[in-house]
Amino acid sequence: MRTPLPAPRHPATGDDAAPASAAAPDASPTPHAPSGRRRTSRPRIAVALVLVLALLGCGAGLLVRGRQLTGAPALHNRALTDTEATSRVVDEVGGALARVFSYGPGDTATTRQAARRLLAGRAARQYEALFGQVEQRAAQQRLTLTTHVVRAGVTRLDDRGAQLLVFLDQVAQRAGKPATTVAAQLSVTAELHEGRWRIVDIRSR
Repeated sequence: MRTPLPAPRHPATGDDAAPASAAAPDASPTPHAPSGRRRTSRPRIAVALVLVLALLGCGAGLLVRGRQLTGAPALHNRALTDTEATSRVVDEVGGALARVFSYGPGDTATTRQAARRLLAGRAARQYEALFGQVEQRAAQQRLTLTTHVVRAGVTRLDDRGAQLLVFLDQVAQRAGKPATTVAAQLSVTAELHEGRWRIVDIRSR
């Protein structure tokens, strides 16, 4: 409620310039006070609605983000959580690579048989196409190749397949010549067949 201002006094007589009845309307309660309160409450209601909508928007965003994280591929990658399964695929794939890439001039047949058991898909087709040349060279040059897995890591692992990064050392020994060592880095894809890991793709990096 606004406090009524005193009426100006006459400079000569000191009496009020206007009768008291003229100030009476200001002294009485303002009839528009209730509507004034309604006007001040509307902005508060609007602000409250904005805050509620903002909270609902944040909540919806968190739900969407939670679903994205739940469905993220990383959550299905057992290489991050299952150490036993990861060690198993490293051992089996590493052992398979060592066997199929190791041979001697008089023992290529054993290597070929191991490759047919341990390789499948694209890796098996590529190996079969090239191994004939390997057999000829091994016999002509009396070549022995021994492959050692230096380090192997699993980048992806699920119930059916695995992706590995493998570092190899290959020692080549020709008759009458010193041995030479060559390092190789491979990207290997393996699939689980009847409880055993078989290599289906090999790519040089």
